[in-house]
Amino acid sequence: MAPEIEFCPAPQQLEGELQLFVIQQGRLLISSDQSQPLLPVFRAGMARMLFPGELIYLGRMEGRHVCSIVMDAQDVVPEGYHGEDLRRLIHMLSRREFIMASRAVQLLSWRHNHGFCSRCGAATQAHGRDTAMVCPSCQYTQYPRITPCIITLVSRGDQILLAHGAGFPPGMFSCLAGFMEPGEDAEHAVQREVWEETQLRVRNLRYHGSQSWPFPHSLMLAFHAEYDAGEVCPDGVEIIEAGWFARDQLPLMPPQGSISRSLIDSWLQGGGA
Repeated sequence: MAPEIEFCPAPQQLEGELQLFVIQQGRLLISSDQSQPLLPVFRAGMARMLFPGELIYLGRMEGRHVCSIVMDAQDVVPEGYHGEDLRRLIHMLSRREFIMASRAVQLLSWRHNHGFCSRCGAATQAHGRDTAMVCPSCQYTQYPRITPCIITLVSRGDQILLAHGAGFPPGMFSCLAGFMEPGEDAEHAVQREVWEETQLRVRNLRYHGSQSWPFPHSLMLAFHAEYDAGEVCPDGVEIIEAGWFARDQLPLMPPQGSISRSLIDSWLQGGGA
Protein backbone atom coordinates (compact mmCIF):
# COMPACT_ATOMS: atom_id res chain seq x y z
CA MET A 1 0.00 0.00 0.00
CA ALA A 2 1.36 3.44 -0.95
CA PRO A 3 2.08 5.86 1.92
CA GLU A 4 -0.44 8.62 2.57
CA ILE A 5 2.24 11.25 1.87
CA GLU A 6 5.07 10.93 -0.64
CA PHE A 7 7.82 13.50 -1.12
CA CYS A 8 8.72 12.46 -4.66
CA PRO A 9 10.10 14.07 -7.84
CA ALA A 10 7.64 15.80 -10.16
CA PRO A 11 6.25 13.63 -12.98
CA GLN A 12 6.71 14.67 -16.60
CA GLN A 13 3.00 15.39 -16.82
CA LEU A 14 0.51 16.22 -14.09
CA GLU A 15 -2.59 14.11 -14.54
CA GLY A 16 -5.83 14.12 -12.62
CA GLU A 17 -6.92 16.62 -10.00
CA LEU A 18 -4.26 18.56 -8.11
CA GLN A 19 -4.43 19.34 -4.41
CA LEU A 20 -3.36 22.99 -4.27
CA PHE A 21 -1.76 25.07 -1.55
CA VAL A 22 -2.01 28.61 -2.91
CA ILE A 23 -0.11 31.32 -1.04
CA GLN A 24 -0.39 35.06 -1.43
CA GLN A 25 1.51 37.49 0.81
CA GLY A 26 2.22 34.68 3.25
CA ARG A 27 -1.44 33.66 3.59
CA LEU A 28 -2.98 30.39 2.48
CA LEU A 29 -6.03 30.67 0.20
CA ILE A 30 -9.05 28.73 1.44
CA SER A 31 -12.66 28.42 0.33
CA SER A 32 -15.15 30.94 1.73
CA ASP A 33 -17.96 28.44 1.08
CA GLN A 34 -18.23 25.91 3.90
CA SER A 35 -20.00 23.48 1.54
CA GLN A 36 -16.83 23.28 -0.60
CA PRO A 37 -13.45 21.70 0.23
CA LEU A 38 -11.36 24.01 2.39
CA LEU A 39 -8.39 23.84 0.00
CA PRO A 40 -8.71 24.20 -3.79
CA VAL A 41 -8.64 21.06 -5.95
CA PHE A 42 -8.43 21.53 -9.74
CA ARG A 43 -6.84 20.01 -12.80
CA ALA A 44 -3.56 21.61 -13.88
CA GLY A 45 -5.03 23.72 -16.71
CA MET A 46 -7.79 25.19 -14.56
CA ALA A 47 -5.40 25.71 -11.65
CA ARG A 48 -3.10 27.86 -13.78
CA MET A 49 -6.06 29.91 -15.05
CA LEU A 50 -7.51 30.59 -11.62
CA PHE A 51 -4.30 31.02 -9.66
CA PRO A 52 -1.52 32.80 -11.59
CA GLY A 53 2.02 32.23 -10.40
CA GLU A 54 4.77 29.65 -10.31
CA LEU A 55 3.55 26.11 -9.67
CA ILE A 56 5.89 24.04 -7.47
CA TYR A 57 5.45 20.30 -7.11
CA LEU A 58 5.32 19.08 -3.50
CA GLY A 59 4.63 15.35 -3.84
CA ARG A 60 1.57 13.13 -3.47
CA MET A 61 -1.05 12.94 -0.75
CA GLU A 62 -3.46 10.01 -0.65
CA GLY A 63 -2.60 9.25 -4.29
CA ARG A 64 -3.24 12.81 -5.54
CA HIS A 65 -0.54 15.15 -6.88
CA VAL A 66 0.07 18.13 -4.59
CA CYS A 67 1.39 21.50 -5.74
CA SER A 68 1.90 24.95 -4.29
CA ILE A 69 1.38 28.21 -6.15
CA VAL A 70 2.62 31.58 -5.00
CA MET A 71 0.57 34.51 -6.25
CA ASP A 72 1.87 38.06 -6.46
CA ALA A 73 0.30 40.69 -4.22
CA GLN A 74 -1.44 42.35 -7.18
CA ASP A 75 -2.98 39.10 -8.49
CA VAL A 76 -6.75 38.90 -8.12
CA VAL A 77 -7.97 36.15 -5.79
CA PRO A 78 -10.71 34.07 -7.48
CA GLU A 79 -14.24 34.57 -6.22
CA GLY A 80 -15.05 32.21 -3.40
CA TYR A 81 -11.56 32.19 -1.86
CA HIS A 82 -9.76 34.32 0.71
CA GLY A 83 -6.35 34.31 2.41
CA GLU A 84 -5.86 33.13 5.99
CA ASP A 85 -2.84 32.92 8.27
CA LEU A 86 -1.67 29.31 8.50
CA ARG A 87 -1.48 29.51 12.29
CA ARG A 88 -5.23 30.11 12.40
CA LEU A 89 -5.89 27.05 10.25
CA ILE A 90 -4.02 24.43 12.29
CA HIS A 91 -7.17 23.11 13.95
CA MET A 92 -9.03 23.07 10.61
CA LEU A 93 -6.47 21.11 8.60
CA SER A 94 -5.89 17.39 8.86
CA ARG A 95 -2.46 16.22 9.95
CA ARG A 96 -1.60 15.36 6.33
CA GLU A 97 -2.81 18.73 5.06
CA PHE A 98 -0.79 20.61 7.68
CA ILE A 99 2.33 18.63 6.75
CA MET A 100 1.91 19.61 3.10
CA ALA A 101 1.02 23.22 3.97
CA SER A 102 4.14 23.37 6.12
CA ARG A 103 6.20 21.98 3.26
CA ALA A 104 4.75 24.53 0.83
CA VAL A 105 5.40 27.52 3.10
CA GLN A 106 8.94 26.45 3.95
CA LEU A 107 9.95 25.66 0.38
CA LEU A 108 8.59 28.94 -0.94
CA SER A 109 10.39 30.88 1.80
CA TRP A 110 13.60 28.99 1.14
CA ARG A 111 13.49 29.57 -2.63
CA HIS A 112 12.79 33.26 -2.06
CA ASN A 113 15.72 33.66 0.37
CA HIS A 114 18.24 31.55 -1.58
CA GLY A 115 18.12 33.10 -5.01
CA PHE A 116 21.87 33.77 -4.81
CA CYS A 117 24.80 31.60 -3.85
CA SER A 118 25.99 32.20 -0.28
CA ARG A 119 29.55 31.29 -1.34
CA CYS A 120 30.19 33.35 -4.50
CA GLY A 121 27.05 35.49 -4.94
CA ALA A 122 25.97 34.15 -8.35
CA ALA A 123 22.28 33.60 -9.10
CA THR A 124 21.19 30.06 -8.22
CA GLN A 125 19.05 27.59 -10.16
CA ALA A 126 16.67 24.87 -9.05
CA HIS A 127 18.29 21.43 -8.96
CA GLY A 128 17.04 19.13 -11.69
CA ARG A 129 16.27 16.25 -9.33
CA ASP A 130 16.78 17.14 -5.66
CA THR A 131 15.01 19.74 -3.53
CA ALA A 132 17.96 22.12 -3.72
CA MET A 133 19.26 25.32 -5.28
CA VAL A 134 22.52 25.01 -7.23
CA CYS A 135 25.05 27.67 -8.13
CA PRO A 136 25.97 27.34 -11.84
CA SER A 137 29.22 29.22 -11.16
CA CYS A 138 30.82 27.31 -8.26
CA GLN A 139 28.42 24.32 -8.09
CA TYR A 140 27.66 24.93 -4.41
CA THR A 141 24.35 23.27 -3.51
CA GLN A 142 21.99 24.76 -0.94
CA TYR A 143 19.32 22.57 0.62
CA PRO A 144 16.23 23.80 2.50
CA ARG A 145 16.97 25.11 5.95
CA ILE A 146 15.48 23.12 8.84
CA THR A 147 16.07 24.44 12.35
CA PRO A 148 15.71 21.98 15.26
CA CYS A 149 13.90 23.23 18.35
CA ILE A 150 12.81 21.62 21.60
CA ILE A 151 9.47 22.09 23.33
CA THR A 152 8.87 20.80 26.83
CA LEU A 153 5.97 20.26 29.20
CA VAL A 154 7.21 20.21 32.80
CA SER A 155 4.98 18.49 35.36
CA ARG A 156 5.02 18.61 39.17
CA GLY A 157 2.57 16.15 40.67
CA ASP A 158 -0.88 17.17 39.46
CA GLN A 159 0.31 20.49 38.01
CA ILE A 160 2.07 21.56 34.83
CA LEU A 161 4.29 24.53 34.08
CA LEU A 162 2.89 26.85 31.41
CA ALA A 163 4.27 30.17 30.24
CA HIS A 164 3.10 33.30 28.44
CA GLY A 165 5.65 34.28 25.81
CA ALA A 166 6.37 37.82 24.65
CA GLY A 167 4.76 37.24 21.26
CA PHE A 168 1.74 35.23 22.44
CA PRO A 169 -1.88 36.35 22.04
CA PRO A 170 -3.31 37.89 25.22
CA GLY A 171 -4.05 35.31 27.89
CA MET A 172 -2.55 32.34 26.06
CA PHE A 173 -0.06 30.07 27.83
CA SER A 174 1.97 27.23 26.38
CA CYS A 175 4.95 24.92 26.96
CA LEU A 176 8.53 26.14 27.12
CA ALA A 177 10.40 26.00 23.83
CA GLY A 178 13.61 27.17 22.21
CA PHE A 179 16.18 26.66 19.47
CA MET A 180 18.96 24.12 19.83
CA GLU A 181 22.55 25.38 19.84
CA PRO A 182 25.28 24.03 17.48
CA GLY A 183 26.78 20.85 18.90
CA GLU A 184 23.96 20.42 21.42
CA ASP A 185 21.79 17.33 21.79
CA ALA A 186 18.05 17.62 22.38
CA GLU A 187 18.19 16.50 26.01
CA HIS A 188 20.73 19.15 26.94
CA ALA A 189 18.69 21.75 25.06
CA VAL A 190 15.65 20.91 27.21
CA GLN A 191 17.63 21.34 30.43
CA ARG A 192 19.21 24.59 29.23
CA GLU A 193 16.04 26.22 27.88
CA VAL A 194 14.00 25.44 31.00
CA TRP A 195 16.76 26.88 33.18
CA GLU A 196 17.30 29.99 31.06
CA GLU A 197 13.60 30.81 30.84
CA THR A 198 12.39 29.90 34.35
CA GLN A 199 15.42 29.05 36.56
CA LEU A 200 14.06 25.51 37.12
CA ARG A 201 15.85 22.18 37.00
CA VAL A 202 14.10 19.18 35.44
CA ARG A 203 14.65 15.42 35.32
CA ASN A 204 13.21 12.23 33.80
CA LEU A 205 12.91 13.51 30.25
CA ARG A 206 10.70 11.46 27.95
CA TYR A 207 10.40 11.97 24.20
CA HIS A 208 6.84 12.66 23.05
CA GLY A 209 6.99 13.33 19.30
CA SER A 210 7.89 15.85 16.62
CA GLN A 211 6.26 18.32 14.27
CA SER A 212 7.38 20.42 11.35
CA TRP A 213 6.58 24.03 12.28
CA PRO A 214 6.83 26.46 9.34
CA PHE A 215 7.28 29.63 11.41
CA PRO A 216 9.64 29.98 9.73
CA HIS A 217 11.38 26.59 9.30
CA SER A 218 11.51 24.71 12.59
CA LEU A 219 11.41 21.04 13.49
CA MET A 220 9.89 20.78 16.96
CA LEU A 221 11.14 17.93 19.18
CA ALA A 222 8.71 17.51 22.07
CA PHE A 223 9.48 16.17 25.54
CA HIS A 224 7.76 15.57 28.85
CA ALA A 225 9.88 16.36 31.90
CA GLU A 226 9.46 16.30 35.67
CA TYR A 227 10.22 19.20 38.00
CA ASP A 228 13.40 18.69 40.01
CA ALA A 229 14.30 21.92 41.83
CA GLY A 230 14.02 25.71 41.88
CA GLU A 231 11.44 28.49 42.04
CA VAL A 232 9.74 29.82 38.91
CA CYS A 233 11.47 33.00 37.79
CA PRO A 234 10.56 34.10 34.21
CA ASP A 235 13.43 35.66 32.28
CA GLY A 236 11.28 38.72 31.48
CA VAL A 237 12.42 38.78 27.86
CA GLU A 238 11.11 35.69 26.09
CA ILE A 239 8.87 34.61 28.96
CA ILE A 240 6.70 37.32 30.53
CA GLU A 241 4.77 35.13 32.95
CA ALA A 242 4.94 31.49 34.05
CA GLY A 243 3.34 29.36 36.71
CA TRP A 244 1.96 26.01 37.81
CA PHE A 245 -1.54 25.08 36.67
CA ALA A 246 -3.81 22.30 37.89
CA ARG A 247 -6.06 20.26 35.59
CA ASP A 248 -9.18 22.23 36.52
CA GLN A 249 -7.49 25.66 36.28
CA LEU A 250 -5.88 25.62 32.85
CA PRO A 251 -5.60 28.95 30.99
CA LEU A 252 -6.17 29.62 27.30
CA MET A 253 -4.02 27.01 25.53
CA PRO A 254 -2.50 26.52 22.05
CA PRO A 255 -4.83 25.28 19.30
CA GLN A 256 -5.53 21.65 18.52
CA GLY A 257 -3.09 20.32 15.93
CA SER A 258 -0.02 21.95 17.46
CA ILE A 259 2.65 19.84 19.17
CA SER A 260 2.34 22.01 22.28
CA ARG A 261 -1.34 21.16 22.59
CA SER A 262 -0.50 17.49 21.97
CA LEU A 263 1.89 17.57 24.94
CA ILE A 264 -0.76 19.09 27.20
CA ASP A 265 -3.49 16.71 26.03
CA SER A 266 -1.18 13.75 26.57
CA TRP A 267 -0.62 14.85 30.18
CA LEU A 268 -4.35 15.38 30.71
CA GLN A 269 -4.98 11.84 29.48
CA GLY A 270 -2.42 10.43 31.87
CA GLY A 271 0.35 9.78 29.37
CA GLY A 272 2.72 12.54 30.51
CA ALA A 273 5.84 12.32 32.63
